[in-house]
Amino acid sequence: MGIKEVKTAFQSPWQNPYCERVIGSIIRDCLDHVIIFNEQHLRSVLKSYFNYYHKSRCHLSLDQDSPEPRPIEPSGQGKVVAIPKVGGLHHHYTRKAE
Repeated sequence: MGIKEVKTAFQSPWQNPYCERVIGSIIRDCLDHVIIFNEQHLRSVLKSYFNYYHKSRCHLSLDQDSPEPRPIEPSGQGKVVAIPKVGGLHHHYTRKAE
């Protein structure tokens, strides 16, 4: 396939910015606010965070949408309600029919 391995220098985050950005987001948005008890709990929290990250979180580079696009909800559709995500650490906002 012609793929060649390029090793990054030790402790050089600028050489792998995409990975560093994801790890930083996970730490700042999730792990800095949660006490992890064991590996199973860590996996559960990360699974919940990744679900939130891909389905609910706004991304500037995606024009304030999420990687899995959401439908636009007109204002006449109902009242805005907050749905807790990641154990209440973050929220998904949607309209609820009256």
